[in-house]
Amino acid sequence: MARKKQTVINFALFDVIYQDGTRTSNRKVPAAEPYEHDYEGRVRATIEAQDREIAEKSGRPRGPIKAIVKSAG
Repeated sequence: MARKKQTVINFALFDVIYQDGTRTSNRKVPAAEPYEHDYEGRVRATIEAQDREIAEKSGRPRGPIKAIVKSAG
């Protein structure tokens, strides 16, 4: 029986610190070349979209993002 090819999606992990002092760790963002045009902006936009989706499902909006730092792990 032939094996199905698996698609490999690489992720970069980021820690997000919000203005109210809360922190979320290991947020997944699809990996791309770090020298890509406006890489930091794309990471921020992806995380903000994730936050909107989470807030919609939970009914608890997140505050503004203070900093985004690449995770150590």
